[in-house]
Amino acid sequence: MKQKVYIETSIVSYLTARTSRDLIVVAHQKMTEEWWENHRLEFQLYISEIVLNEASLGDPTASSKRVQALQGIELLDVSNEAILLSKKLIGPSVLPQKATEDALHIAIATIHKVDYLLTWNCKHIANAKMRLAIETVNEQCGYKTPIICTPEELIGE
Repeated sequence: MKQKVYIETSIVSYLTARTSRDLIVVAHQKMTEEWWENHRLEFQLYISEIVLNEASLGDPTASSKRVQALQGIELLDVSNEAILLSKKLIGPSVLPQKATEDALHIAIATIHKVDYLLTWNCKHIANAKMRLAIETVNEQCGYKTPIICTPEELIGE
């Protein structure tokens, strides 16, 4: 059985965006393309309505590319259980109030027991300083946190 991967919005944004002028962002874009083209079929992919909503925002041409790239990926339910968990992930020692959508991504992936949460959001999601706090909250609520990682970390050879 394939391992489950929740695709957070930053992945599809990096995948479909114009090539950046920032060298680090370009490297992330290339790594995302590499994972998408050569490794994603190794996994069962999932998104949520939150991802679709975020992907549909902004420039109509860019949002159309993002939404199109997400076609055919199975949707995970944004359950009341996920909403309650996301609220517990917001607080002074975990995620800031402005990161409510990020907390929802983490909660949805956690509730649905996916193996990996794939993201380039290193400010609030793939952040080593916050990871322990996220895992602690999830554990206190009886959940196992998915492995939060970037495409670079999820390329196995």
